[in-house]
Amino acid sequence: MDIKNQRIALLVDGDNAQSKMMDLVLEEASKYGKVTIRRVYGDWTTQHMNHWKSLLNEMAFNPIQKFSYTTGKNSTDSALIIDAMDILHAGLVDGFCIVSSDSDYTGLAKRIREAGIFVMGIGEQKTPNAFVKSCEIFTYVENLEPKTEPEAEQAGKKAVAKKPKDKPTLSMKLINKAFDMSINESNEAHISTLGINLRKLDPSFDVRTYGCKTLTQFFNKLPAFIVVDNLVNGLNNPLIRKK
Repeated sequence: MDIKNQRIALLVDGDNAQSKMMDLVLEEASKYGKVTIRRVYGDWTTQHMNHWKSLLNEMAFNPIQKFSYTTGKNSTDSALIIDAMDILHAGLVDGFCIVSSDSDYTGLAKRIREAGIFVMGIGEQKTPNAFVKSCEIFTYVENLEPKTEPEAEQAGKKAVAKKPKDKPTLSMKLINKAFDMSINESNEAHISTLGINLRKLDPSFDVRTYGCKTLTQFFNKLPAFIVVDNLVNGLNNPLIRKK
């Protein structure tokens, strides 16, 4: 199926996501298809959800009410999970985007993948690794907000310098493994294939984390690799070689 025609269900944990980021979240999810189902879950009787209300009509989201019967317990996750399973079994979509930083959705993401359906997650960098790895693609909301060139460069340097628990780091072991999975008989890898294999190994891999806009720009910054132009039918699908 053409990715542009893929139907996506965007399910948002309103207790665990930022309303101010929803325009960017919707734009990110739309890269993988048409977002036909848009739902925000939460207890809409509480003041906590007030900041969401102005977005509902503006972005065509449907509010899903879930009362909090027990203090300190998040009942939103159970409602979202039940709805997701109903949508899955009804065959209403071709993929899911779960917006949360909560590990409670790990099992849901695994179940969706078992059904052979595309599943992505969007959450903060504090998201537990179990949920991140259960998705085919996981995007950190910190990467969605546009940065100026100096800010992007600084973000890239910090990402390499910080420890894994603070922020995703540049792992050359990961890069080399993805390269080995992608090479042809000439020991070259098409950058498109390399990008796919990087995401297979690490669903959270995102060049924006390292201050880059494209995968080509990312590999141009790596001293161990060379980017070679490769025109196919007038379009450039660069090849990556090791030095």
